[in-house]
Amino acid sequence: MKANKFDFDVAVLGGGSAGMAAALKASENGVSVVLIEREDRLGGILNQCIHNGFGLNYFKEELTGPEYAGRFAKKVNESNIKVLLNTTVTKIEDGYTLTLLSKNGLKKLKVKSIILSMGCRERPAGAISLCGTRPAGIISAGSAQKMINIYGKMIGKKIVIVGSGDIGLIMARRLHFEGAQVLGVYEILPHPSGLKRNISQCLTDYNIPLHLSKTVVEVVGKDRVEGVYVAPVNKDFSFDFSKKEFIPCDTVVLSIGLTPENDLAQELVQPNNITGGAIVDEYLQTSKLGIFSCGNVLHVHDIVDNVTKESERAGENCAKFVKGELNISNPLSIKNGPGVRYVNPQTYYKGDGILNVNFRVSNIFENANIVIKNNGKELRKIQKRILLPAEMETVVIAKKDLTGEVEISIE
Repeated sequence: MKANKFDFDVAVLGGGSAGMAAALKASENGVSVVLIEREDRLGGILNQCIHNGFGLNYFKEELTGPEYAGRFAKKVNESNIKVLLNTTVTKIEDGYTLTLLSKNGLKKLKVKSIILSMGCRERPAGAISLCGTRPAGIISAGSAQKMINIYGKMIGKKIVIVGSGDIGLIMARRLHFEGAQVLGVYEILPHPSGLKRNISQCLTDYNIPLHLSKTVVEVVGKDRVEGVYVAPVNKDFSFDFSKKEFIPCDTVVLSIGLTPENDLAQELVQPNNITGGAIVDEYLQTSKLGIFSCGNVLHVHDIVDNVTKESERAGENCAKFVKGELNISNPLSIKNGPGVRYVNPQTYYKGDGILNVNFRVSNIFENANIVIKNNGKELRKIQKRILLPAEMETVVIAKKDLTGEVEISIE
C-alpha cells in the first residue's frame, strides 16, 4: 500500500463501454486508476452484439459491438490503467474501501473516489408476472443473444417475442437469419419500446409482425414450451380474455426492459426511483461526495455512443474531484415538467460552460415543443416533429443564461 494509504485515486467498477471511457478520461487527466471487471475480458455486453450500427456518432463510422469495444480495450491496455479481470466488488465501505473477490480470494482496496459503471440487467419473467408453466424454452433476449452469438447454439425454431425492447428487436432479425420462424413481437404498450430504426430494420424489413397493445397472458407446456395465449390489452392495462388466441411455438423470448445494476451502491447513494439509477449533479456525481455514476447503471441509454460521451465527462470530473477542482457549492435543481418522465442530471451549479440535460418523454408527442424554463420563465422552445418514449432526448443550455431552477416540459 502506498505511503498516502490509498492504493489508487479512482476505482472504476465495470469494464464495459462506460467503464473504459471513464477510466481512460480520468487517467488522461493525471490520476491513478484501477478498472475492475467481473468477466474475463473488457467490453461488457458489446462483446455479444455482433451486429453493426455502433460508433456512427463517436467514430463517424459503422462498427460491430466487438469492434467498438476493441478500440477502447486497446487504449486501456496501452495506458497506465490497472485492469483487474475476473474480479467482483462485493462491498463498498464508507471511506471508499472496496472488498474484491477473485480466484485469489478476498482483498481490500482503498481509493479516493469511485465511478459506478456496472451497466444494467434484464428484467426477468417474474417482473411481469408471466402466467402459466415454466417449461424449457423461456429465455431473455440478452441470454438468447449470448447463446447464439457467443456459444453458437440455436434456441428454438418457432419463436414468440414478448416486449419490443431493442435487444428483442435485434434478436428477432438474428433469429430470422438463423432460420427460425419469428411469429411475432407482442408489446403491452400502445407504442414500441425500442428505437424507430430497429423497428424498421429488424421487423419491417423482414415482415416480422409487431402487435401493439397485445401481450402473452399464459405460457403452455410441460417439458418444453408448446405455445402461448395472447390477448389484447385495454387502456387500463387489463386483458381482454374474450379475444385471447393460442399461438403454437417452442420458444418465448423476453424483451421486457432493462434496469440499472445498482444494488452495490444503493445504501450509499440517493436512488432515482424512476430510472433505477442514482440522483446525480451536472458532474455526474451522486449524493455521496466522490462517487460518480455513468452509462446504463445511471439510466438506460439508447446508443453506446452516448454512453461513451457521458462516461468521458464522468471520468474527467472525477479526476477534477480528486484534485480538488470541482465547484460543488449551492446546487440548483433541474426538474421534469409535464410530458417529461425524468431528467438527468437533477442538479447543476452556477458558472460558465454548458449544461447537458438528458430526458425521456412520458408519451408520444407529434408537432410538439420542448420548453426550457428558468425560475418559472420560458427560456427557450425547441420544435420537434415527433417525440417518442423509446428515444432519449438531450438539450444543451448555456449556463450563463441560468439563474435558478430549470424545468424541462413538453407542450
